Amino acid sequence: MSQDNEYYQTLGVSRDVTETQLKKAYKKLALKWHPDRNPKNQEEATEKFKKISEAYEVLSDKDKRQIYDQFGADYFRSRKP
Repeated sequence: MSQDNEYYQTLGVSRDVTETQLKKAYKKLALKWHPDRNPKNQEEATEKFKKISEAYEVLSDKDKRQIYDQFGADYFRSRKP
């Protein structure tokens, strides 16, 4: 995945996605990959759910999204403890 499009690809949306479209895409994927809904494959579901949540956390916040568009996902990952 390209660094500058990783979160967009994770949620299956384009860079010009609206707030409503973003929320809809997140909810659809969050329900699909929630670990409680995937008891037979909880490890994979947990990992995907974390990635989906991380992408939505950044893209749903106007300021974080602007930083992400400029610097990519590594900017946020390098600041986590």
